[in-house]
Order: sequence, then structure tokens, then C-alpha cells
Amino acid sequence: MNIATPISAASSSARHAGPRTGHTVCPHDCPSACALDIDLDTEGRLGRVRGADNSYTAGVICAKVARYAERLYHPGRLLTPKRRLGAKGEGRWQEISWDAALDEIANAFVKAEQVNGSEAIWPYFYAGTMGQVQRDSIERLRHAKKYSGFFGSICTNMAWTGFVMGTGVLRGVDPREMAKSDCVVIWGTNAVATQVNVMTHAIKARKERGAKIVVIDIYDNPTMKQADMGLILKPGTDAALACAVMHIAFRDGYADHAYMARYTDDPAGLEAHLKTRGPDWAAAITGLSVEEIEGFARLVGTTPKTFFRLGYGFTRQRNGAVAMHAALSIPTVLGSWQHEGGGAFHNNNDIFRINKAELMGTAYLDRDIRMLDQSQIGRVLTGDAEALRHRGPVNALLIQNTNPVNVAPEQRLVKRGFLRDDLFTAVHEQFMTETAELADIVLPATMFVEHDDVYRGGGHSHILLGPKLVDPPETVRTNLFVIEELAKRLGVADFPGFGLDERQHIDRILNASGRGDLQTLEAEKWLDCQPSFEEAHFLGGFGHADGKFRFSPDWESTVTPNKPPARLGNLGPMDTLPRFPDQVDVIELPDAAHPYRLATSPARNFLNSTFAETRTSQAKEGRPELMISPADAGALGIAAGDLVRIGNERGSLRIHARVTDVVKPGTLIAEGLWPNKAHIDGEGINVLTGADAVAPHGGAAFHDNHVWLQKA
Repeated sequence: MNIATPISAASSSARHAGPRTGHTVCPHDCPSACALDIDLDTEGRLGRVRGADNSYTAGVICAKVARYAERLYHPGRLLTPKRRLGAKGEGRWQEISWDAALDEIANAFVKAEQVNGSEAIWPYFYAGTMGQVQRDSIERLRHAKKYSGFFGSICTNMAWTGFVMGTGVLRGVDPREMAKSDCVVIWGTNAVATQVNVMTHAIKARKERGAKIVVIDIYDNPTMKQADMGLILKPGTDAALACAVMHIAFRDGYADHAYMARYTDDPAGLEAHLKTRGPDWAAAITGLSVEEIEGFARLVGTTPKTFFRLGYGFTRQRNGAVAMHAALSIPTVLGSWQHEGGGAFHNNNDIFRINKAELMGTAYLDRDIRMLDQSQIGRVLTGDAEALRHRGPVNALLIQNTNPVNVAPEQRLVKRGFLRDDLFTAVHEQFMTETAELADIVLPATMFVEHDDVYRGGGHSHILLGPKLVDPPETVRTNLFVIEELAKRLGVADFPGFGLDERQHIDRILNASGRGDLQTLEAEKWLDCQPSFEEAHFLGGFGHADGKFRFSPDWESTVTPNKPPARLGNLGPMDTLPRFPDQVDVIELPDAAHPYRLATSPARNFLNSTFAETRTSQAKEGRPELMISPADAGALGIAAGDLVRIGNERGSLRIHARVTDVVKPGTLIAEGLWPNKAHIDGEGINVLTGADAVAPHGGAAFHDNHVWLQKA
């Protein structure tokens, strides 16, 4: 087992005669999955981090990862296992040995199972690392022990579902083709802050081809400032814009009828439906002018090589899947898919075909075991019968790679659940997060340069190797180590799939997937899995059985990567889903009591709750602030820097006002997932977000909150 080799070991990777460059990949929850070159000094310490000469990364990475040494050597990093002393959240800890900590976790799990059955234990994880081995090995322990299932719903559900409803598969045009486009539409993603490589290829198209860059978002963010055409619309109204653009395409002759006749299901039905969805209709909904809508439609309608880069942000609404499907339908109406540099891209998940059955222990999966919704952890831990699937309570948690007390919706419920006296929680972490602060046992975890793993880039086409480059502290252990040691203590270590180290898992995954072996990947550093031009552009047909793009999707039965298992059923208000692309007002619309719409958008220097602990990121972001338009601030007597209170049915909090014209009246933006404790009252922005499931396949609508606002 690679348990994170002690730094004093004779075989230490630090024993080098001189400086060297290591090759790896950024592990964080970002579609870019950047290939990295890392300078290492003679003592094996991390130095400069920069983008590798990979065809997608193209030598460019975000600033927060470029300064990764600040995080790796942070003085606040967890270094030893700890046992809670006193009450939960009191902050008193006792250092203990690894054996003692693992014994206590295993004993707590056994006791919980004896009282309430195996479903009383809920292994809970997410994408703190995107490494396949370190992230997903927890599933093998879950299935072997028949612990409660985990339905991951917090990030991709609405976006992936809406895309696959149209195409039938989760893949699209090679994202490097942006550089060959004459128009790049960046829709619903602040790429400058969250996917810097999107901008690399879009700017290349502008410089080399004179391409126009269109940005569609809800505020004038850094990506909008790079646009030739910027469209700032009201949150949750993207489908209305998409419908109006298609209406104009049919009206003005931009629609490619021959293409649609060959490749789509019901173009005549769509055209008839859109007759009443013109620019005047959309302007009243979106807040855009008729001229803006007409101008955008004319640009994409007369530019065959238009590349639609569709992000996640605009789908984090209660109508998010519908919005994604509507936006995706535009290049299909226009026939943009036929052209190099044209078509659409969101995520390449389906091209990799990685077989992780052994890693995840799917042979042990018991379909009678309940599935619990990740986003509803607050409801689960506070005894909500529906969230628990009308079965017993959760009495024990093992948490890796996520920080739900900060990042999950309905934060007050989440915290209340973690404070239960009868709940045992073990957290394996790199820092003392707010989730770790409420745990019974805290274990220190390695960082990505301290262990081996393999990655795939959802935002591009590469499988990449992330080898161990530096030695971790002697008392820090990998995620895989924790799973293996618990398996020994819980009596399942002899099940197939256990007893392998990271390198063995990587080699077996590659072999099982028909992707070569570890030795080859070590030599090549990454493997390009991009399909042919014809396949990527769906020139042989789309992914549905009949090869047709679905303007009229089967919301009920279509299989998508996020479709809940049968025992969970479809999620959210299915009866609200439209037959054709349409504006569906299931969002939290403003009303007399809640006249504003709040979105909790990403900050440039944080990544979810990661990097919020580093000094430079904190300094660059300043403090939690609420962006308010000058008109709204003036009406309420609010000045820049004032304390304001913002709230809705779920709670309220105080925050400092940032009066700025980057937001339009009626829209409020809170950038960055700051730690709860960084806020004045010790409660973070997710006090205001809901966990109700979004149709059809669940998900959390983080950017969909109606709120009231007042001067504090």
C-alpha cells in the first residue's frame, strides 16, 4: 500500500542530486483538469507550478493553483489524527495514533449497525479530489458493507441531464475547436474565474480569426469584460432567451431545415411552438432589450462556425435542465454542428469509458439498500422521513473530499444534524474545515502531489496520470489507506478489489477500460480520447436510438448519467417539464415579500470551499460581500460598506454591501464560498439556499433564491 511514504524513508522521492520537474495534473473539482509541470528542489520541496504543454491546458493555469505551495506547506494543515474532547464544536482535541483513530471509527460503525442496521452508516464524499482512486474507493467499502447509498446531486445533475436529453450522450465538439471558431458563445460560466482554459482557446480564435466572443451571464463578471457582446439577463431566464433566438432563426431564414429534417425529431413541432416565443416576449422575461436579442440571434444565425460553450452556472436553477436543453437546441436549429469550430460542448464524460467496477466494488451493490441524496444531508441528519426514504436514522458518517457544513444547502439544518449527540462522524481532511470541527474523529489527508492517482478531464478529452511527486508528512495518510484499514477492521478486506495499492488500481482500471496500462501512461503523461470529427459533431447521428436530436425530450424515461436508480425514482416536479424548449417559471420568482433574486456565484480565488484557507486567496477576495446595484442600494438607503441583512424562508444573515453597477436592479450576487465563520454571525451564504430536488433527476439550485434585503 502507498500509505504516504514517510519522509525519512531511504527510498524517498526527495533524494535527488538536483532540481527537477515533475509532471502531474490538478486534482480539483474543475472541468479543466489542467496538466501541470511542477518544479521540485533538491530537498524534494514544491516550487513553481505551471501549465504543461498539453494541447488543452496549453501552458495556462489559474492563479490559485499556480501558488499551490502556499497550500501544501500551510501552517494550519492537519498533521495528526485527533479525537474530540468536550462538546461538539467546542474546539478541544486530543492527538491520538492512527491505529487508535481507525479502531474507534470501526467500533462506532459496528455499534451503529448493531442498533439500526447497516444503513445507519453513510459514507459521504464528493469531488475534493477528482482522482479516480482516492475519490471513489470509498464506494467499495460502502457496497461491501451494505451501508446507505450515496446519490451525488450537488453539482452536475441539471446540466448533464439537460444536455443528454437533447444529444443522447454526454459529449460534444472537441473543445480545442473553439480556436477554429468565428464566434464563441460562453453561456453561463465565468470562465476567467473558473475555467481559464476556455478563455485560452476563445482568445486564440479572436486573435487568429477575428472571432467574436459572446458572454451570457447574470452580471458583469470578469468573463463578461472580455466579450465583444455581453448579455446580462435575469437569473433563471436563459430558456426564454434561447427560445427567442430560435424563433428569430425560423422567422429570418437562419434555421437549417435540411439539417433538421435529417438529424432532429420534430422541427415542425418546434417551429410551431416558438411562434409565440419572439424577442418581445423574451425581453419582458429576461430584462434584455429586443435589440440585444435580435443582435445575438443575427450574429449566431449568420456565423456557421459558432461554438456554444455551455457552462454549469446557468443550470443551477429549478428550471436548470430545461435551460440547458433550450440553449443546446440553438446550434441544432442552425445546423452549427456540421462545421469545424461549430456546434456545442459541455462535458466529455462519455468518451472515456473508464471501467471502475473493481475499484468501486459494484459487484457487491445491493439494490435493496436505500439511496440518500447528497444535497439533502441536512434533512437526512435531522430525521426527515422522506429524505431518509422512510427507513431508520443515520447514526455514523465517514466523510472524505467534501465539506458539507459549509457547502451544502439548508446550512442550518446541516449544522443541526451534525450537532446531534447520537451521531458519530469521522472526517478525513487536509484542514480543520467547519465539517471537521463538528466531528468525533479527524484524520489528516494527503494532497495530490503526495499520492498516485489517475484523472479524466470533463472539460477536454484527456486521461491524465497524477503521480506522487513529494513526500508527505510522516503522520498523513491517503484516502485509499483509510478505506483499506477500515476494511480490515470491518471484516471485508478479503473481498476482491481490496488489498491493492494506487498503482495497481490505476493499471487495472486502464486495462479493464482498454486504455493501455500504467507503464504506457507514465511514459506518455496523458492519453487523448477525443473521438473523430464525424463522431464529435454527430454527423452519423445523435446518441438516441434513432440518431435524432430531441427537440421534444422524454423527460421521464431518458437515461442520463445522473438518472436516479429505480428505487429512488425521478426527482422534482415532473409535471412542470415542457414538451419543447420553453421558459418554465418553477424558479423562486420575486414576490412582495422577497423582491430580489440571489445567486451565490464562484469567486476567482476560491474553488468551492478549497483555497479559502490560504492567505493570498483571502487577501485577494477581501471579505464576504453582497453585490447590490446602485438603484437598489439607493432605494434602501444602503451605502458601500454598510451592513445589510438578507433573508428568505430558510433564514437570514448579515453581510457587508458592495454597491456596484456590475449587477442589474433586482439581482444580488454573493461571490465565493467563504467559511461560515468569515461571516459576521458565523453563518454562511448557504443558509439561504434550498435542497428541494430539481426535476427530473435531482440537484441543488444554488443560484435560485428569492430574498428580501434591508439595511442592518
